[in-house]
Amino acid sequence: MKILVLNCGSSSIKYKLFDMESKEVLAQGGVEKIGLKGSFLKFPAANGDKVVLEGEILEHQAGIEYILGVLLSEKYGCIKSLNEIDAVGHRVVHGGEEFNSSVFITDEVIKKMEECIELAPLHNPPNLAGIYAVKELMGDIPQVGVFDTAFHQTMPPKAYMYGLPYSLYQKYAIRRYGFHGTSHRYVSRKACESLGIPYGEQRIISAHIGNGGSLAAIKGGISVDTSMGMTPVEGLLMGTRSGDVDAGIISFIMEKENIGTQAISTLVNKHSGLLGVSGVSSDMREIRAAIAEGNEKAKLAYDMFLYRIKKYIGAYTAALGGLDILLFTGGIGENAVYLREEICLDLEFLGIKLDTEKNLKIYGEEAVITTPDSKIKVMVVPTDEEFMIASDTMDIVNG
Repeated sequence: MKILVLNCGSSSIKYKLFDMESKEVLAQGGVEKIGLKGSFLKFPAANGDKVVLEGEILEHQAGIEYILGVLLSEKYGCIKSLNEIDAVGHRVVHGGEEFNSSVFITDEVIKKMEECIELAPLHNPPNLAGIYAVKELMGDIPQVGVFDTAFHQTMPPKAYMYGLPYSLYQKYAIRRYGFHGTSHRYVSRKACESLGIPYGEQRIISAHIGNGGSLAAIKGGISVDTSMGMTPVEGLLMGTRSGDVDAGIISFIMEKENIGTQAISTLVNKHSGLLGVSGVSSDMREIRAAIAEGNEKAKLAYDMFLYRIKKYIGAYTAALGGLDILLFTGGIGENAVYLREEICLDLEFLGIKLDTEKNLKIYGEEAVITTPDSKIKVMVVPTDEEFMIASDTMDIVNG
């Protein structure tokens, strides 16, 4: 079975084509700058060269047409006909309370997804645009939606409710939803599979740390808490997002700066976090370079970033009643050896014994980085959200 996975952002489309029998990635790449000047499709060729095809890509349907054209092309393609693709799996950011698992996409499901747009106005419209485009270009091919929020729908009310009037939850579904659920689900299962231990009996903290980041507390194979909230702003300090902020500060800034809701949303989403505090960059590599040059604001941003992660690990260890496995994933979690070391050395009181020499060698590969006598296993597990989407799609299509 061949499955095409699409991740449609506001101005981009990432794609992977899987052969699910061999678990081989047949093709992958992405369209960038959709609707902007200089849009292009890039992908790795069979010989490893990077190919960039420029073109006027005004909307998502045109982008998906480009992708399908490359998959079919004599020079770069890997299939002879679109009929070789058995199904398409889509990443969908927000499923609200409607979707607690991946679903076969029908007209009724699309309608419910459209109702979730107000919960994720920046993310869900392009996700839906991908679904509309595939329907237009590929007819009745089976499509499956895999939701970032679905994994966290197992959280109990005490974890997902806010201390606001209950009537606001009833009227507007204001609650914690959490994100990165597909990643947290994949890495937590993969870790237990690699260790040969039962997933349903472990207490796990999964730390997905990249430009955006979240932690999930997983007990008995289900999510019981997560750091992102109704939107991806809450929780950790991130590349450009503020993370946890006193709600009173928002109205204070709006009054003092004489700005409206759109401006304050842009402030906390795009101009805060590592970028806002350091004044240097949202990229951890550039933050570290600035620290090496003696930049005190960069050092403050890094310390805040680290502290927030450690604080959530402590809180979730308490929520889980103990901890068996701590996982690092995401671009920073998989590659920032220094960050993993600084976090773990401060958590020795929990029984974590880091193998510092081994940790220094692990970049983007799966490994246990604690000593054999460590009470808690700490692992690096590269995430593969696209494979998880493809796997869900195959399971649903096969019934």
